[in-house]
Amino acid sequence: MTARSAAEPAVTARSAAAREFTAVEESIDRVAHRLLDGRGRSRWRRVAIELGVFTLKQAWACVFGALLLACILAARLWWPDDAVLARNDALTIAAVVIQAAMLALRLETLRELWVVALFHVAGTVMELFKTDVGSWAYEAEGILRIGGVPLFSGFMYAAVGSYMVRTMRMFDLRFTRYPPLWATIVVAVGIYANFFLHHYWLDLRWVLVAAVVLLWGACTMRFRVLRTHLRMPILVAFALVALVIWGAENIATWGGAWAYPDQVDGWQPVSATKIVSWFQLMILSVVLVTLVHRPRPPVADTPPPLHERVSGA
Repeated sequence: MTARSAAEPAVTARSAAAREFTAVEESIDRVAHRLLDGRGRSRWRRVAIELGVFTLKQAWACVFGALLLACILAARLWWPDDAVLARNDALTIAAVVIQAAMLALRLETLRELWVVALFHVAGTVMELFKTDVGSWAYEAEGILRIGGVPLFSGFMYAAVGSYMVRTMRMFDLRFTRYPPLWATIVVAVGIYANFFLHHYWLDLRWVLVAAVVLLWGACTMRFRVLRTHLRMPILVAFALVALVIWGAENIATWGGAWAYPDQVDGWQPVSATKIVSWFQLMILSVVLVTLVHRPRPPVADTPPPLHERVSGA
């Protein structure tokens, strides 16, 4: 087998992933490749370019949630209390406009929209229940709401789904020892059900966390930044994203998007115990995404991670 034919599977895989890129993502890769192809580039220059690409892609994956969070903060700081249009209604309209613009400008694919819709429905159903039992509350204003839940709340869950599906596509995520799909669905259903049932029965969150560790504990995620392939235990990735979402939740509650019972008389940081809830939501998110983008094993001819190449040199 020639060197060219040996490299064909990896090249084909990268080409297939590139075909799914939006215009912005293609621009990031095109400019970065042009910089890397130049002669006389030092190793540290290459590392800096790869790090820059990683940062830009992560920022782009978060764009839906970032724009919505920016709208929440802007409404908190500048929206008049006596405005004809209620603040929550303005946020709902803003969320719809963001979603429509991303589709119209082809900054989001139809497959991503399908995942966003799944998250929106699942999130709205949970919001209706949680506000009814008093887990948190929204300001009772506006007409674009169902009961006490403004419609923009579903878009906050959709933002998590948008991030997950974009990340899987842009970084060409591959998984070793990924658990059977049916088992992940069972755990995800259990997690979603526990969000409701623990108000009336036993709270099984720690049992479910243990199930997650047992199921995904041996799974490793491999991802491609630009030309560098790296890997990470998937549980570490879940925990890191949950921590970031918890940070965003603190910003959103400070911005008045909703309030927990201990924040009604004045804002204070969201309890760190919520990180466990977001960790569980990450599992639900991943399983929903895998219904659209099935987990793929690493390509046989994909180069090993950078740290392995350096240590083996």
